Amino acid sequence: MRHLCAAPGIAAGENIADDLPLNPALTPPAPLHEQVLTLPGDPLRPVSLEVTLFTPSGNGPFPLAVLNHGANGTKEKPREMARVRYTFLAYYFLSRGYAVAMPMMRGYANSEGKQGGYGCDLARQATDNGRDIAGVIEALGSNPQIDSNRVVVAGQSFGGWNTLGLGAMAPPNVLGLIDFFGGEQSSGCKDGDAGDGASLIDGARRMGAETSLPSLWFYGENDSLFGPAIWQPMHRMYTEAGGKAELVDIGAFEDDSHQMLSHAESLPIWAPKADQFLASIGLPAQAINPDYLPMPLPAPTNFAAIDDVNAVPWVHPEGKLNYQKFLTRKFPRVFLITANGGSAEVAGGFDPLARAFGACARGHLQCIPYAINNDVVWHAPVAPKLPPPSGFADINNADAVPWVSEKGRDTYWHFLSVPAPRAFVIGTGGQSVATQGGADPLGRAMALCQKAGLDCRAYAVDNQVVWVNLPSPKLPPASGYAKIEDIAAVPWVNPRGRAAYANFLSLPFPRAFVVAPGGQSVTAQSGYDPLARALTLCRQHMLNCHPYAINDRVIWVPLLPLN
Repeated sequence: MRHLCAAPGIAAGENIADDLPLNPALTPPAPLHEQVLTLPGDPLRPVSLEVTLFTPSGNGPFPLAVLNHGANGTKEKPREMARVRYTFLAYYFLSRGYAVAMPMMRGYANSEGKQGGYGCDLARQATDNGRDIAGVIEALGSNPQIDSNRVVVAGQSFGGWNTLGLGAMAPPNVLGLIDFFGGEQSSGCKDGDAGDGASLIDGARRMGAETSLPSLWFYGENDSLFGPAIWQPMHRMYTEAGGKAELVDIGAFEDDSHQMLSHAESLPIWAPKADQFLASIGLPAQAINPDYLPMPLPAPTNFAAIDDVNAVPWVHPEGKLNYQKFLTRKFPRVFLITANGGSAEVAGGFDPLARAFGACARGHLQCIPYAINNDVVWHAPVAPKLPPPSGFADINNADAVPWVSEKGRDTYWHFLSVPAPRAFVIGTGGQSVATQGGADPLGRAMALCQKAGLDCRAYAVDNQVVWVNLPSPKLPPASGYAKIEDIAAVPWVNPRGRAAYANFLSLPFPRAFVVAPGGQSVTAQSGYDPLARALTLCRQHMLNCHPYAINDRVIWVPLLPLN
């Protein structure tokens, strides 16, 4: 349902937009608070215009940004054009705390009326549309959420041209104009189809002579509609006639600079300049609501060609396949790699980079962008410092690995079967950890040991053995208390403890058996210094243990009786 204004200058009734469902792929995660309004245009040519209004969260009043749409008469008729609502330009202003109004010009979408037949008088068309834009601004002035004393007007292509037309109307409370590749090609003017754009150049001169507002212009070198041969003299004639316009030549942008506002990648090109301009006219220019914009993209690094699958670092073979899949995706697309050799690829939507980082965070993974769209953005971290080769043994000699059990040797054989980067570490208790791929497999292996409470040492990294033997622990001498196999001689322990000692006797060296006055016992086997480990385990369990046997000798010394 649409509600018309009761009188010029009074804001129309409104309805929450429900005629077109919001597309999550094209909208930011922050709320738009979208309303569809029907507002009056030029009071001298009465017409009702369809206007989309976005407001940021909060009570306002907000400064107002009025954004004017482009047109594509070669593909669709004005009446068939959908209401404009998905635009990074709107999201930019929302992020800076503005309310955003997007009026559809007369004859477009659900706006009444139609564009006049102006022939080659393109300035008149711009100023007539400017009067409609001024009518919308005046009507919005009664909205308590809007600060009608702080208004900026911007537009792209046809909308940029109409923005300049508004400037020639000397609208009250409008503080500045932003023109993105503004211009028009009219079927009623041969000059508008191609050629030197004389009508645009002359129109810019005429509007510049009537404009006192400051303006910021963006144009590109590879604009498919209005190239430098048109926009350079347009700007020159506009300023020579008295108009105030800062021109920003953005150079070439992808295949067509005329389409740059459709791409999030263009934000770093124009947003800083827009911020400077807004600040210069006393309007907000800082991102106070960053969720309205995609995450800033890292710059290309030229680390490798985008299609060089083998250049992708860290990842496992399945990660290479994942990258090949990424290369088939349409823009926007991102490919991230993790420090442990994993990878993630996300394509489409409003902000695939933020979604990819979010997925990594939920998986407790540290992800680094490798490629975005058609650019490699990878910055290789500083390589970790690795221990030098020790010459202890040949890398393929699994029998030389100290401390570990047969299961640990099987883990080492598997370590040898995987490609570098790789690391193999062993714990003082005979445990072993093998890691492969990623940024720092040795660092990850040691971190896993620390998390498990293990005291680990590096044995092999990549294709080198780095093991350095620890000095052999000093063992107590045999005490002569009993023979090693005499289970009945073990003091303090109960039958369960004697069974534990019998099991101890079946274990290979190195091994240690300790007992506590309460009848408890602890066995440690393999690794480095099992006696010290057994006594440490006792202390952790608040037991006062004493050594009984180590390897093949009994070292027990009876405690002196208390008097």
